[in-house]
Amino acid sequence: MRDAVEKAWSEVVDTARRTVSDGLVVGTSGNVSARVGDLVLVTPTGVPYHRLGPDDAVAVDLEGRQVRGELRPTSELPTHLAVYRATPARAIVHTHAPHSTAASTLVGRLPAIHYMTADLGGRVLTAGYALYGSDALAQAVLRALRDGRTGCLMRNHGALTYGDTLDQAYDRTAQLEWMCRVWLLARSANDTGRAATLSNRELHKAREKLKGYGQNGGPLS
Repeated sequence: MRDAVEKAWSEVVDTARRTVSDGLVVGTSGNVSARVGDLVLVTPTGVPYHRLGPDDAVAVDLEGRQVRGELRPTSELPTHLAVYRATPARAIVHTHAPHSTAASTLVGRLPAIHYMTADLGGRVLTAGYALYGSDALAQAVLRALRDGRTGCLMRNHGALTYGDTLDQAYDRTAQLEWMCRVWLLARSANDTGRAATLSNRELHKAREKLKGYGQNGGPLS
């Protein structure tokens, strides 16, 4: 268990640093976590990710009780824990990515601008606005993740995705940010403000085909 926790913490820190280097967050905004059994390894609040090392690990149980580390967990801990308790998530990435945040102010449901919408469980919903770090925000996110969705926008805030691994959760975050960017570009370039989107039938066919994607014919990750 000790080795698994140390490995998960290393991956959490690496992923958090990647969100900064890829321009998905600024400063210490956003947060990352991974579940190991009944423990959740999560980034701390207000600490630049480049300063985090092996001895800075922060772990809580599923009720939010801190069981490892001296640094305080992210203020968005209620949302992370709510998602872990209600979904099969093993890893979560939350960012304040610019295109995702911009799109969250415009729509309650992101138009299906690309077939990769299918990998996020269907049309991406926007969680209603609530104060960051609040239980109200956690419940809004859960509503936006309903029906097996693995990602959502958060109005006037950012985006959140989850996966079986941190790599998968991060890839979904990057994909969602890209889809928001494409939709915003198409919308701004069209005099009507509208863009062609995919139907439910087209998304279903894409989702079925994605099940055979990759070298091993497994799910897209």
